[in-house]
Amino acid sequence: MTTLTVVRPVRSGTHGLQLKDGVVAVPALASQVRPALVLAERETRELLAAAGRQDVGSGGRFAAGPAGIQLWSGPFDGPSGTHGSARHLGSVDWSYDTPTKHYVTIYRVMVTQAGIDAGESVLSVMTQVLALSGIDADGNRISMPVPPPRDPFRRMAPG
Repeated sequence: MTTLTVVRPVRSGTHGLQLKDGVVAVPALASQVRPALVLAERETRELLAAAGRQDVGSGGRFAAGPAGIQLWSGPFDGPSGTHGSARHLGSVDWSYDTPTKHYVTIYRVMVTQAGIDAGESVLSVMTQVLALSGIDADGNRISMPVPPPRDPFRRMAPG
């Protein structure tokens, strides 16, 4: 697996990007996962259920949503369930039904500035999220078999 790390510049003002000499702005690191990691529906459900059991609202460090799972520094301890002292460290983002129906493709892992400050990397965020359901981010798991084609019964039109 190859991860391509991108430093996202900060936009300021109405005229686009503003750079200052001697200042380095690193608000977040993002990694495009190549090749994209594809999970079957069962694996995705297990991952979401495990993240739910360790939710930030109930003492855990994860927040699951329809587009992925976020990693936080600790449980939400603010008033009325707000994040309080917890800091967003990073996230694993995916899309559904790609490359085919009932599959999920992890296409990006992001580390926030708070995550960088806490010593997180794109690999450590992905490893922690996948470990929720026992999926190993290293080794043979990354080179899983290719999912079925979009429509294996459709024939190409003669051309």
